[in-house]
Amino acid sequence: MTDIDVAEENKRRFLDAFGRFAAGDVEVLREIIREDFVSHSPGAPAGRDPWIEFIVASPIAGARLDIRHVIADAEFVVAHYDLIPAGAPAEVVIDIWRFEDGLIVEHWDASRPLERGR
Repeated sequence: MTDIDVAEENKRRFLDAFGRFAAGDVEVLREIIREDFVSHSPGAPAGRDPWIEFIVASPIAGARLDIRHVIADAEFVVAHYDLIPAGAPAEVVIDIWRFEDGLIVEHWDASRPLERGR
């Protein structure tokens, strides 16, 4: 498998999982995230199951997620999207996901308030 093939497969796996999660399927996270997952987001716990519990308790779990861009290489998938939670301010988010053997092993993110009309 070439690096381009791996990149396309990781992107496909990410988009499938993102779509399922956005539709309310939290269990998809257990399928795509490796147990020893590490998140570099401030306040987010390490480990797949603690991180999933953290996400389920956060505003992202019930939010509308509108993808703007997704790019990938053989190791990383980067997603740019609008996070629009019910009853909370909307944000623009950039997530960086590192894949190994088809599973997410690491995560970084950055966000800012969503400015309407941009």
